[in-house]
Parts: sequence; structure tokens; C-alpha cells
Amino acid sequence: MTEALIENLLSTGERIPPPPEALRWASIADQDAWNAELARDPLAFWRACGERLSWETPPQTTLEGGLANASWYVGGRLNATVSCLDRHMVTSPDALAYLYLREDGVEQRMTYRALLAAVNRYANALKADGVKTGDTVCIYMPLSLEGIIAMLACARIGAVHSVVYAGLGATALRDRIDDAGAQVVIGADITYRRGREIDLKKILDDAVKNSPCVRRVILWRRRKPADPLTERERDWDDYAHRQSDVCEPTIVAANDPLFILYTSGTTGKPKGVVMTHGGYTAGATAMLQMTTDLTPDDMYWCTSDIGWIVGHSLIVYGALANRFQSIIREGSPDWPSPAAAYEVIAKHRVTKLYTAPTLARMLMRFGPELAEQHDLSSLQAVFCAGEPLNPEAWRFLFEAVGHRRAAVCNQWWQTETGAMMLGFLPSMPIRPDRSGKALGPIEFDVLDRAGKPVPRGAGGLLVIRNPWPHMFSGVWGDPDRYAQYFNQIPGCYTAGDVATIDTEGFITVLGRADDVLNVAGHRIATADVESALVSHPSCGEAGVIGKPDSIKGEVIKAFVVLRQGHAPGEELKIALVEHVRFHLGPIGTPAEIEFVPKLPKTRSGKIMRRLLKAQEAGLELGDTTTLEE
Repeated sequence: MTEALIENLLSTGERIPPPPEALRWASIADQDAWNAELARDPLAFWRACGERLSWETPPQTTLEGGLANASWYVGGRLNATVSCLDRHMVTSPDALAYLYLREDGVEQRMTYRALLAAVNRYANALKADGVKTGDTVCIYMPLSLEGIIAMLACARIGAVHSVVYAGLGATALRDRIDDAGAQVVIGADITYRRGREIDLKKILDDAVKNSPCVRRVILWRRRKPADPLTERERDWDDYAHRQSDVCEPTIVAANDPLFILYTSGTTGKPKGVVMTHGGYTAGATAMLQMTTDLTPDDMYWCTSDIGWIVGHSLIVYGALANRFQSIIREGSPDWPSPAAAYEVIAKHRVTKLYTAPTLARMLMRFGPELAEQHDLSSLQAVFCAGEPLNPEAWRFLFEAVGHRRAAVCNQWWQTETGAMMLGFLPSMPIRPDRSGKALGPIEFDVLDRAGKPVPRGAGGLLVIRNPWPHMFSGVWGDPDRYAQYFNQIPGCYTAGDVATIDTEGFITVLGRADDVLNVAGHRIATADVESALVSHPSCGEAGVIGKPDSIKGEVIKAFVVLRQGHAPGEELKIALVEHVRFHLGPIGTPAEIEFVPKLPKTRSGKIMRRLLKAQEAGLELGDTTTLEE
């Protein structure tokens, strides 16, 4: 018996033309024509992407191998930091690299000249401390200039960095240190969030106290008075104080590892995704520039963190290789006031914003009135990635934040893909109920579990059929786990997401395959029900789970966070149920609604439906190390 297909319940049919202002600066006029042209010779396109980098020895071959064993830019030798830093010394040494902001008002500017000098000092310090090419270094630091310097200093000497989000707990940090075999850990004593000093040192101490591999801990200390240092600890400032600000980059092969970044798997054991100096840096550099049309003149703010792939690609390697000027902000986006994000945009005249749907939904809860109190006229574009962007959240960004002048473009990508893979270009008409189309010569498909194409409009597993340079090159120390991505459906990379493709070729990513409901034989994506709920004027956020039911198999329960000005009550529950019934029909209607003050989320903003299900069933919560405080 064939497994029932996932049904696509939410389709508004809306088509919003691009803002006239966007057509003036967008370099690619027609996404379909661009994709069709690149599909005629994908390797020529990827070869050109490689030519954006600075190579000591240019590659002899663009690609060797296939999807499951791809080697990019074979024969090429380089160091990623040369493309990010050294080459800008010739033309623009005093250009702004970063404007660092902190939620308490602290600001710091760093030019490319100053960044290179700092990176070189710490690279020399690591070398003097015995760190060699190929060694792994774990970085547990907040979003800061120091965290970025630590990343680039490792890359400078060919060491492999593994950044762990500064907020994960001791167990998660310990697991990642041990799996990577890190000899050196670079950490911080505190970070700042919602007006409080968050103690990172206690977590760091617990993670490394019995580590069999860690011999050195470098500590960036901001707490007053400073914590005393143990025998194996060194102070961040003293560590590189006497080092030269000149350090020749260690030249490595294109397919040598640049970094490990851990992503949680369905088994609970984190996977160490490996990215390379050549393919990853080329792809991230090219795709960031081409899909956003960012230029060095833009004031660019990416609200992610260096602990995630978005931070690696869009704050560090991709941004620096393109010589962009980036804002980074340490702290909560709604502190010291709900308008904090708007205040950054207005004060610093941000032109391009890259953010996540969770921030859009947070701003929605405060209503359009808050946006109207700030001058957001500098915004030319808002890009969103990280999870499905609800149509209502898209509309809020377009109307309340961008005032219909800024392009609002959804994008989809993953840690494993390295950079943006599908979405909308700024010049294209937008379908708010769709995720978009391929960005470049990427061959997507939607298949059932047997590997057969599903009918257009029906849901299935999202797969990619051809290799791309910025794809991960392995899972650290676990080749079998890497192979699973390509063995689930032979000949394809299986993304682990469910999606649809409509008759016009638009893809809609509905969420993780684990988040599909089965109601009376109908397979429904949680994203459809959540989007329908959020489109009601009272609903700011929604999380949906399936509850066991003796008749229907599962029924839908929704957890709803209300927008400001709305109070919970039975009448509102009835109104929400009827609203969803109108938009999705009876099969997508919640059987139960519970009003909650907030939803459990990962620290990157994704709803943890697993915790909602466990709480509902009275089960153990399991690993909560990635849970937001």
C-alpha cells in the first residue's frame, strides 16, 4: 500500500509584484531565465564562482566525483582568510568591516586593516602555543569581534574551528568538544542578554573539567572583578599581547577542512558538518552577493549568530570575502525595548537586513504601530531564512517594516548546504505562500519515500539531485552518517524537509519530515496549520502538534501566543478554530487550543514541537540543551 501523500492545505494564490525601487538595484532581472541559462552549463557557473577567490595555486578541475563524493576545485591551493582580509588591504584597508553593538549601548567599529592585524596576532599566538594545521579548536563565545577574530585566526594557520553557540549547556558543549577532539577551547566568561550578565564560565568549566583532549583554555574576561585563571587557562588579551600583527597564511588544499559546525540530528547525537576552504568559501561568497545584491556601500545587518551556519556564511566568510560592512549585535533583539531592532535600523540606516521568521513574528506581536514610530526608510530589502516564513509574517515585513518599498525575500537553506539554495530574488514577483525556486543551477525535486515523484501540489521529501560547491564535505569522524544523506533515496541528497512543487515550479517547504501530522488518514504539515492561525489578527505565534486519538489516529492541538491587546478566552478559541476551518477546511482544524505566554524554541528561534508533545503526554523532555532560556 502506497503511503498517503502530504496534503498542501494553504494556498492563497497571491502574487505581489516587486517594489519598483528593487528593480533599480537588482542585477538579475528574471530568476527563471537566469536558472535556465545556468542549467545549460552548471560547471561553468561554479567555475566562475571559484574565480571570485584569491588562490595561490588555481584549481585544475572544477569538480571531481558526484553528489555523494564531490571534490571541488581540485588542485587548487589557498587559505580562506586571504580572500576575506589580505586582498582588501590593497584597495580598501580602512573600509569598515564590522560595527559591533551591544544591547546596553556599547559600540565598536573595526576596519579591515585592524581586523587583519588582530587575526594575525591571535594566529601567531595559537602557533606559539603548539596549534598546528589540521588541529581542532573549539570556540564558545558570544556574537562579538573577539569571536570572529578567533574563527579567522584558526583558519589563518589551517586549524579547524568548531564554533558552539554561546548559550548551549555544558553537556552539549562537552559532547562537541569531545567529538571534535579539540585541544584548545577559546571561551568567554559572560555574555549579555536582557540586561543581565549570563555566566558562560560555569558552563565552560563543567564542559572541560574532565576532558581527555583539552590542554588549553583561552578566556575572554569582561566580568568585574575578573575570575582567577587556572594553570591551563590564559587571558584573551594577554595571550596575543606580544605577538606580531604579521602572519603569513598557511596555504592548504581546496578540500581541506575549514570548520566543523554541529547540527542536531534526529537521533539526538550532534553531527559535525565539515566545510572546506575552497568550495564552501567560493559558494558562500558568490551566493550571498548574487541573491541579495549586497554591495560594499550597503549597511548590512544579519541578525544571526556565529554559532549557526548563517553566521559563518553571511556574517564572517561570505560577508568578508565580498568586503561588506556588517552590523553585529550582542544581546536580545527586543531589549532594552521591544523596538530595539527598529532603533538599530533607523540609527545606522540599515539598507539590507537578513533575519529569521522568528524575529518577524516577534515584531508582529507588537503591531505595526511600533514600526511606524521609527524611520525605516533606508531599508531596501529584508531576507528571511531558518524556517518556513508564514504568509502573514511576510506581509507584516512587507507592509509595516518595508512600507512596500523594500523587497522581502524568503530563502531556504541548511547547515549542510552552506548557503542559500532556493528562494525569491528581489526582482521577482512574490508568492507569500511559497518558498520560491532554485537559486542557481540546483536541481530540486519532491519524492515519496520510495524515490518516486509525487503529483504536483502534493507533499513529499525535498531532495537535491546535483552537487554544489558549498555543500558539506563530510560528517566529522562519521562517514557512515554522511552516507545516510545520500542513501535514503539513491542518487539524491535528502534534506529531511517535506515540501511541495506546484505546476509553475514554485517550491513550498512545509517543515521537517518529523513534523507531519496524520489526521484521519490525511497527512498535514504543521506549517500549514500554524500559518493559518497566525493569519488571524489576534495570533502572534503558534505551535502545532498531533495528539493520539482512538478514532482519527491523531488530532491537532495548537499552542497560541497572542499579540498585544488581545486576551485569552473561550470566544477567542472558537474564533480561531473557525478561522482555521475557513482557510484549511475541516481536516486542518485544531481540536484543541491552549493559550501560552511563549513557545519553547531553540536558541536559533525554531519551535521545539518535540517538547510540546512531551509536555502534553507527560513524558521526559529529553535533551533540552538547545532550548532558549
